[in-house]
Amino acid sequence: MEMLLMGACLSLFGLAVACLAFGAAAHDLDESVTTAPAVRPEPVKAAAAPARFFVERPVYPAATGNRVPIEALLLQLESHVRLEEAAAESFLQSPTSSLLHSRTASPLVN
Repeated sequence: MEMLLMGACLSLFGLAVACLAFGAAAHDLDESVTTAPAVRPEPVKAAAAPARFFVERPVYPAATGNRVPIEALLLQLESHVRLEEAAAESFLQSPTSSLLHSRTASPLVN
């Protein structure tokens, strides 16, 4: 009986704390509504600006001095594919968890 009475008292105490917290939060909202002026002044119209939905993209100077030829990129990509295929074949020959999670020798990050 005493435990039931203690549980009821703690529940009422928790309910009282929750009511106080809710009352404090709701009280702040009521003050902000009552302090607002009843008559709203007409908004001041700004000068007409061109309507834009997207922001104009910045113009970057073209980097013509350090372009890499497409053939060099293709060779690097082909070597990466060959290294990845070799890693996959070695894993299929003897599958271990260390081979599965190890990095290849390719300079490209996969």
